[in-house]
Amino acid sequence: MATKLLAAVITVLALLGHVMGQGGYGPSPSPSPSPSASGGGLAVGYYDSVCPNAEEIVRGVVRNAVAQDAGVGAGLIRLLFHDCFVQGCDGSVLLDATAANTQPEKLAPPNLSLRGFEVIDEAKAALEAACPGDVSCADVVAFAARDATVLLSGSGVDFAMPAGRLDGRVSLASEALGFLPPPTSNLSALTASFAAKGLGVGDLVVLSGAHSVGRSHCSSFSDRLNSSSSSGSDINPALAASLTQQCSANASSGGGGDPTVLQDAVTPDVLDRQYYTNVLNGSALFTSDAALLTSLETKVAVLANAIIPGLWEGKFRAAMVRMAAVEVKSGAGGEIRKNCRVVN
Repeated sequence: MATKLLAAVITVLALLGHVMGQGGYGPSPSPSPSPSASGGGLAVGYYDSVCPNAEEIVRGVVRNAVAQDAGVGAGLIRLLFHDCFVQGCDGSVLLDATAANTQPEKLAPPNLSLRGFEVIDEAKAALEAACPGDVSCADVVAFAARDATVLLSGSGVDFAMPAGRLDGRVSLASEALGFLPPPTSNLSALTASFAAKGLGVGDLVVLSGAHSVGRSHCSSFSDRLNSSSSSGSDINPALAASLTQQCSANASSGGGGDPTVLQDAVTPDVLDRQYYTNVLNGSALFTSDAALLTSLETKVAVLANAIIPGLWEGKFRAAMVRMAAVEVKSGAGGEIRKNCRVVN
């Protein structure tokens, strides 16, 4: 079976070649080199002169947090995505509610399950002690997501993260609802959401690989467990039965009204390309995961990532850097917060 799949992938790749989205999905597993500069005035080593230990300070805090709970690492990667897709990568997702703004981004339904805020707080406090007023919260979020990626991948996905973002002053729950694609999204909706942020179909497929770590609330995929619905027909029947049992058992045992399950039961605490095998086997949780098989372009990309060693890892590095450069603030458009939870 694996031989047939590999032959199919090679054949399709040969036919499609350069049309397979941003960066292509050719057979070379060589990762793209990390850039020294990025969009929006970002640059690798941005803090070398003003706070030379900035990245190491963040890395130490993240390392300790992930050692205690790998799920926090998954949460930090997700935190970057949710930050960048609303108001750009500006730390706006970190802002708490105030009398002037009772509904910031973090209180929007898609963000209620976000994790890692305390890790960001701890890293920022350490940075303020070492280099007061120099390192933005937005950059802390980006560094933390990179560090979590490195740790959860066993250093299989390591890259330089450009910095120089400023923190935003606007944070609205209504915008989170408008820009964050729900897990029930079809491919058209997902593609439009990524395009709105300057990201391509290739980025969509590659960044979806982050679903190989972490947990998901049962409500996020309950639509696929209903065998009478058209969306539930593509999920692996054995997995559907197991998920139904886990969700109902956890709820009835006092685990809460919306229990969580592993997103990847095969390698749950490892950020790897297992996600793509899960998608092909009908063993990924979300409708948005299954949607990657609904076009030739995305299906071939899923196949390639599942089978070609090193391909996804190299593309994930580049996609994370691209995402972390979305709509960054600069100049009068931002600030460096002293406390990541409140504007100055």
